[in-house]
Amino acid sequence: MNTLQPSPVPPLSEMRQRNDKLKTATITLAHGSGGKAMRDLIDDVFVRTFDSPELALLEDQARFPLAQMTALGDRLAMTTDSYVVDPLFFPGGDIGKLAVTGTVNDLAVGGAIPLYLTCSMIIEEGLSMDVLRRVAASMKKTADEAGVRIVTGDTKVVHKGAADKLFINTAGIGVIPTDIQPGSERARAGDVILINGYVGDHGAAIVDARGEMSLQNTIETDCQPLNTLIQAMLEVCPQIRCMRDATRGGIATVLNEFASASDVCIRVNEAALPLRDEVRGMCEILGLDPLYLANEGKLVAVVPVEFADEVLSVMQAHPAGVDSAVIGEVTATPQSSVILSTLFGGQRMVDMLVGEQLPRIC
Repeated sequence: MNTLQPSPVPPLSEMRQRNDKLKTATITLAHGSGGKAMRDLIDDVFVRTFDSPELALLEDQARFPLAQMTALGDRLAMTTDSYVVDPLFFPGGDIGKLAVTGTVNDLAVGGAIPLYLTCSMIIEEGLSMDVLRRVAASMKKTADEAGVRIVTGDTKVVHKGAADKLFINTAGIGVIPTDIQPGSERARAGDVILINGYVGDHGAAIVDARGEMSLQNTIETDCQPLNTLIQAMLEVCPQIRCMRDATRGGIATVLNEFASASDVCIRVNEAALPLRDEVRGMCEILGLDPLYLANEGKLVAVVPVEFADEVLSVMQAHPAGVDSAVIGEVTATPQSSVILSTLFGGQRMVDMLVGEQLPRIC
């Protein structure tokens, strides 16, 4: 795995001082034309900020020595995702941090060691150059924290009104070590359900950042790379059955995917679910269910019961898992279902989310 040291996001004043090619304060259509203006944008913002030897070559593809990759494992993992979050900046994060984190985590929950990312940006004409620099710097900082490199990409500029400021697509490549095989179909009766901390923080932070509900809270997004936490978990328990990061649709969606794929019942104890009072209060006011709120730094893991205590201990010792908890167990019946034991002593079925509680959450 790469061990690049994280670099801080530079202040806007410093980023302006580094601008020795770009002559405009905003993005124009010329920056997506394929000509000199586009080359200057790529050189000045992306190549300089991402500081990747593969990207600096400015080829149409990135190239990697296969020997280095096969030394890490026997299977290649690849994922892609697009990010359209509104607003671009929110408490504790931004679209750049989100794009790197989301792609790294999608690789990691499959047991892969994330290595390389792509970055494609669709930019609305008129976007502030300072905003683009801040997003790129945030991506670099998060990539360094996760130990990955951004190695290739693409830039498109669309007419004003054809997009909402900035959309990002990232793809990721990683390597899965031999004998690591988590999968949503592998849950078995008797297994234990673990989560690495408070749920719903990202959804709550976005609601607050939009300012549409006149709510005041101090909740920050939980957006964070999870690959080093997951590697620590796999070191003590290579037999982890299932892992998934609970993003859109929340933990309810992940648990239903596990239950359906494994044809088991997953029983969750509401009293054991880590949930901040502020998130609970917001959900009560707005009529939202925290089980379906988006997260960007939470994983749900299904672990054989004999390894549960050791895995939980490792999770709680990691900065990304201090508030980890056992939230439930797997039983044989009723098949393909998720059942919540409520705070009031009853039980209810937890179905897949129908529709979307909060649009453009990531």
